[in-house]
Formats: sequence, C-alpha cells, structure tokens
Amino acid sequence: MSTLRLPSFIPVADGRSPCGNRAKETLPAPLNRRTSGLSSPLSRSSKNVSDVSTQKRCGYGIQTPRSSVDARDTMVSDGKEQNGRVLRVGLICGGPSSERGISLNSARSVLDHIQGDDVDVRCYYIDRDLKAYRISAPQMYSNTPADFDFKLESLAQSFNSLNEFVEHLAVNVDIVFPVIHGHFGEDGRIQVLLEKAYIPFVGTGSQACQNAFDKYNASLELEKQGFLTVPSILLQGDKYEMLGLSKWFADNQLDPISGKVVVKPVRSGSSIGVCVAYGVHDCMEKTCALISEGIDDRVLVEIFLDGGHEFTAIVLDVGTGFNSHPVALLPTEVAYHMPPRFPDDVIDCIRKGAALLFQKFGLLDFARIDGWFLPHSSHLSSSNKNKFGHCKSGVVVFTDINLVGFSHSNILRTIIHHACLRFPSLLLFNEKKSIAKSFASVKNSKTRHQGRIRHKVFVIFGGETSERQVSLMSGTNVWLNLQSFNDLDVVPCLLAPADGCLTAGYQHRSNDVNLRTVWNLPYPLVLRHTTEEVLEACLEALEPVRAAMTSQLRAKVMTELEESLQKHNWFDGFDISDDLPKQLTLEKWIQQAKDLNATIFISVHGGIGEDGTLQSMLAAAGVPYTGPGVMASKTCMDKLANSGVLTICKDVRRKEDLLSGTLSELWYDLATRLQSETLCVKPAKDGCSTGVASCSEDLIIYVDALKSCLPRLPKNCLSKAHGVIEMPNPPPEFLIFEPFIETNEITVSYKQEDSNSCVLNWEGHSRWIEITVGVIGKRGAVHSLTPSITVKESGDILSLEEKFQGGTGINLTPPPESIIRNEALARCKERIELIANMLGLEGFSRIDAFVHVDTGEVMIIEVNTVPGMTPSTALAENPPMFPQQFFRNLLDLAAQRSV
Repeated sequence: MSTLRLPSFIPVADGRSPCGNRAKETLPAPLNRRTSGLSSPLSRSSKNVSDVSTQKRCGYGIQTPRSSVDARDTMVSDGKEQNGRVLRVGLICGGPSSERGISLNSARSVLDHIQGDDVDVRCYYIDRDLKAYRISAPQMYSNTPADFDFKLESLAQSFNSLNEFVEHLAVNVDIVFPVIHGHFGEDGRIQVLLEKAYIPFVGTGSQACQNAFDKYNASLELEKQGFLTVPSILLQGDKYEMLGLSKWFADNQLDPISGKVVVKPVRSGSSIGVCVAYGVHDCMEKTCALISEGIDDRVLVEIFLDGGHEFTAIVLDVGTGFNSHPVALLPTEVAYHMPPRFPDDVIDCIRKGAALLFQKFGLLDFARIDGWFLPHSSHLSSSNKNKFGHCKSGVVVFTDINLVGFSHSNILRTIIHHACLRFPSLLLFNEKKSIAKSFASVKNSKTRHQGRIRHKVFVIFGGETSERQVSLMSGTNVWLNLQSFNDLDVVPCLLAPADGCLTAGYQHRSNDVNLRTVWNLPYPLVLRHTTEEVLEACLEALEPVRAAMTSQLRAKVMTELEESLQKHNWFDGFDISDDLPKQLTLEKWIQQAKDLNATIFISVHGGIGEDGTLQSMLAAAGVPYTGPGVMASKTCMDKLANSGVLTICKDVRRKEDLLSGTLSELWYDLATRLQSETLCVKPAKDGCSTGVASCSEDLIIYVDALKSCLPRLPKNCLSKAHGVIEMPNPPPEFLIFEPFIETNEITVSYKQEDSNSCVLNWEGHSRWIEITVGVIGKRGAVHSLTPSITVKESGDILSLEEKFQGGTGINLTPPPESIIRNEALARCKERIELIANMLGLEGFSRIDAFVHVDTGEVMIIEVNTVPGMTPSTALAENPPMFPQQFFRNLLDLAAQRSV
C-alpha cells in the first residue's frame, strides 16, 4: 500500500510533526504586481521514467486579467519591479479535511523559514467549504482552524469563487506553495486548478497526486513498478464482501477470529481513521464504521506487520532543468533514531528504493516516503524474490509517499529554487544569489557576521516537570526563529535530570541542582518529538561505533547532494556541521555562558526554570537571561506567595493530610470555609495547567491519583467536564483550594446558510470572564498587551494542549465588545499593569485572571513567568508582533534588565 502524502514542515528531524504518527508542521512583505510571465507550455522528457510520470511535470506562467478584488495587491513598489524584484510566493493552507490544523502548523513553519528581503510571501486560506480567502501574515498565527473560521468574515479578503481566486493568483504571485494536507491539497485538485491557469507551483503535478493519494491505486502501482507491497484487500462495506474477506484471510494464513490486520480509509491522511482489527467480523465492523462516519466510502485492509521497524525518508530532487535526480536523505527510524539502527545494506536499500519510487511515480521537488523494514516476514518473502525490497538482512516495504546537511530554512528554499527551474519566467530568480543568501558556508558564518563576532545565545528547554514537552516545543520554536538573525549564534540546550532519566523514578530524585546536567545540542538532535527522544539521541550519538557510522553515512549523502547542487549558482554550501552533543553540569554550563558573554533564553516551564532557581544561579554568575528576576519568579511560581495580590481567596492543605484524613469531613470543611460547592484544586508550586482540576465530592479521585503518583488524569473522570489533566510528579507537598468561579460558557454557532458565518453566544449572567494577557517591558515599566479570551472545547479548565498546542479552542483578541466594553477592557489593562509592576515582573510574562465585564475589576488566577512560546502561541497585537522580532525584543530586554 502506498499513499502520496504532502510532507509537513514542522521542525522535526524527519519532517514529521510532534502531533500524531506523522510529522505534520509563517509572513508579511510589500506587494508587487506581476508585469510579465507569458511562456510556452513545457513538457518533460520521459527518459527512465515510468508511464505514470510521462505526464507534464510542470506548471505554466500566463498573463491573466486580474480580479476585481486585487486592487490593493497590484501596486508597484519602489522600482524593484524593473530591477531585481523579489520572488512572490503564494502560500495556501487550510482545506476541508480534518488535517487543517496540521496544514496551519506547516504553513507557519514555511512562513517563518522562507521569509526575507528576497521573498515576499502572500498567505491564503481555504475553508472547509472550499471557499478561498486572502489572509494577512499576522492572521496566520491564529491558534487553530476554528480561529480562522471565526475571524474570516471580519479580517480576511474573500473570493466569490475558486476561479476568481485562481485569477488573483495568476496576477499577484510568481509561484504557489500549497501546504494543504489531505483532500483538495494532496489528491490533485488544487494542482488541477493551478495547471489549467498556467500558474507555477511547488511540488508534484495533479495526475501523480491523484495516482498516489488513493492508497489502493498506489498499492497497485507499486506492485506494477516492481516494489514489494503489503498484502491488502479493498472493501466498500457491502455485506456480500464477507466471503471474499474470509478467503483473503485464509490465503494470507490469518486466523479468521484473531488474525491481526490494519483497517484504513483509502483516501485520507496517514493516521486518520486508521485502526487495528482482529478477525474477519471485527474487520468488517470497523470497515462499516469508517464508511458510516463519512470518512471514506472505500476502505483498505492490510496485514499487520509484526516485528517490523517503521522508517521515514525525505527525498529531494536536486537535478537540473527537467532532468530528475532524486536523492534520499538519511532515513529516520520512527522509534526516533536518525540514522536508523539498521544494517548498512538496509539503509542503502531504503535510499535507493525511495529515490527510484520518486521517479517511478513522477514526483516533483520533494516527498516524504514511509515504510517498514522486516528482518523476517513469512508474508513478504518467498513468492516475491524478484520484487525491489529484498536485501541480505531482510525486506524493505514502502507504504506511504509523503516529504544531512540542510537546515530547515535551506531545505525549503532549495525546494522553491528547484520548482522555479521548471518555469522560464522564473529562471531569473535562480540566476541571482540574493534569494539564496542564507546558503552561506558554515565554515565562514558560524562565528562571525560581517567581520564581527556573532553574539552567542543559549536557548534552554526541557527539565523534568509535566510541562517538559511543551518546553521542548517552545525552545525549538524560539531557537529556529532566532536563527534568522545573522548577528546571533544560537545554541539549543537541553536541561536533563541528574540521573539522566526522564521516564521514571521522579519521587526518588535529588533536588540538588548542582547534579543537573545540560546538553549543548547539534542541529539534527533537537528535532525530536519528546525530551526523552532528544536525550536518548544525545547518548546514542556519543557511542563510538554509532558516531563513526553516522558520520560516514552523512558524508555519503552530502557528497551525493553536493555533486548535483554545485551545478546551481544559488547553492553556496551546506549550513550545518556534523557536531556532537556536549554534556556539562549546570554549573559548568553557566560558566561557559559567562566565558562566551552569552545571553540565556529561558524556555524551561515549571521546576527550576520558573521558580527562581535557575535565575538565581545566572544572576550570581552575572549572565543575562530572559524573563523576570529571582524574587519575581519565586513569588509567582509559589501560588501562596502572590495570594495578596488581588487573587481569589485560598485554603492550603498538606498532601499528607489529604492522603491520611477523612475526605468527607475535609470536603465539608473546605466547602464551608470557601463558601462554594465546587472547588478548584492545584499544586502550590507548579506550572500553569499542571494538576489543576475542579472537584466536588469526587475529590477522592484526585487524591487517589496523588497517592498512586499517576502521571495524568484521563479526560472527564471528574464530575465537571475536563480534558486530560497532567499531574505533578512528584506529588506536591502543599495543595491550594479555591472557590470555583462560575463563568458563563462562551460558544460559537454557525449560520445554516453559511457555515463560516459565526455567531458568538454568551449568556453573561455571572458578568465574569476568564482572560489571559501578556505583559512586557523593563522592570517598573511593564505594559499590558491586549487581553484574550479562549472559547474552550473540552471543559472548564484549559489543558496543556489547549493552551500551547494547535488544534483546539478559539482565541479572541481582543474580547468582542459584545462581551466586555472598551472602557472596562482599558481599566482591566491598567490593573494588570499595576499588578505586574507590583510583582516586579520584567521581560515577558503571562497573567491569567478573571475580569468583571462591567467594571474591569481583576482577580488573578496565576502569573506565568516563562509562558509558552510554541508555534501556536498567539501574539495578536496592533501593530502586529511576529515571532522572530518578538523573540529578539525579549533578548534585548534581557540585555537591559534591572540588577
């Protein structure tokens, strides 16, 4: 089975995302009018390419009458039109599939990493009903698809039809970069529209997309082209298919009652709707369920590959003109090893097979190809000896077609450069080196910029709290964005526990910070899903045999790439080096930072990164760092210490009293003291969402979780609806109880005649709403950013995922005037600033609070001195605040911090 999958561009080593099984993953600029672009249709030679790839492998440029909605996009800018104008890239995201959120993350990453003086990125969004919109670059940073849908009517420029949208693109962009995952993006439909209008675009053409997006047809094509495939059968939910399914089970030596198979939609994402079934009847039931749920009307059933090792490989086409030369980069073992822990002959087989598959399917520019290595397989051995995939150590089978020496930015720019080669009207952009200015050799640019020493910045993330994965997302995002500044030398650093283990034994750990270690990380090791994977990769990289093998394999891949890329005048060398990770004690790491005059960007959420410990050590050594100082950090982390600052009344109890006392009596006492039948319980010292829950008489469930040291409480296990609750580990010494503040639910409904026309519903009886607001500035002069409210989707308390990871919630910034009047909002901001300056905050912090919509009165919930800074973190402000400049501003504030 095989499926063409659009590779995502979220920063992960193999091009895959931190969300889900597949790595699924932002730009303003002046707008210039296209003055030419007429060209003749181009065709590609079919030499050494299969019938599938004899299709036209290019788009076309043609002058088209501009749409009536294009007036503001056709202004000529500062003479650049005639002399060296920038390349205008149309970035299209969204789409109708359930992968829209992944598409947005991909678009943000592309926007972050290709923007510059030489590239003008223009952003577009396709909604679930296939209506197209021109959106601003700041709007791209809205948190979720729900954000987009809610704000489209008021903020975006809509097109009356897809035809009008395509006419607009033909006039206003030079090349389109589609990042729509799933339907309309990967099934060839957007490509058909662009091809008919002769608009150049990045990536594979429509026919090859159609052939590969359908998993069943792709499997047949793989078989036809001589590749090993997983035995499969196509089902459409007909009751008469039971007999054929039973025969297929028997033919493949599967037990009809317990035989393990994989059931998946034929035309959908890599993991959407995918499930495991046991036996014929279970398989048929799950097939019918997928069809009845409307996910697809055709379902593919495959043998479950027991004992296999999943891999993924990125393929880049580095050929010249119309001569395809795909090169597979080092594959990644999905257990998170890159290169994979496979024998050399298997790695060679994967790379050769991926490159051959790229050509056979007629793919263009780039692809991500997934598959399995099976040391031994009775299902894939004897009868298929002539198929590609057999090697001395086992068999390699390719299952999904989706996207060593390249950084994230440069791999994207390489893809765009290669796409431009297919279009005569765009060749001029490849003839000048300005568009490739980032391709500076690492030997020349690592430590100096324009003859001056580059300022060293250490971005530290990780730790061992329940927020460590969010910390990894924040730190990686900060690190990638700061790399756009040529005068900075930015080093990612992982804060690891003293015992080097992040998976067990929390309650037995030493609190001695001098036993903590920090790893300075090379580029490839950062891009992992979890801190555990990063740490494991560090340890593995230092194994002598493994290090030698990795170096040899990377050298081989880079040689292959360089042989072709050096033929392009825009290629100026690789931009990352083959360094090893370096482990230091926390104390020695701080001394290193001092010796290098470095600034520390703190992205460690909770624990020593937020309670003043790390700040105290840095301050003692005279090393500048981002965020508030020692006392402010300590005060805000301790929810008891800031209880005198306009906060909700509290009652504090020792954990031991909860574990050993009579809970019914304790509950009655708490409810009486706080005059509330529903209470909010939270650790006295921990991160923003860790261990926060609303309880009533079901407090016993929360206490049992503390007693058992559970890592999390499952969704909706308490009486009030909630998402998954990450529990503090080790359990806290003290817990805080507060009355649960009832805020009327804010919901969004859609008008029937137009599913994107939204109505905000709020009863407003309590007159209190919950807000989050950023504060930024020097100590004593901190000012408030615009408050936000979030329409929650999974209960009364936002989970870590809702706060920091795209996919849930609607972020309203500022809150609509129908909920809180501007006068009350202004008074709210004044009170927030007063509180922030009273607490001694500086740099950037986030304050969560309840605000009264009539008076602007504020009750503080908590203050987070190391807020989340993930790709989904909204920075809605006027004028717009873009991540790169925002993070740079925080560095500047660190240099000016108060003593």
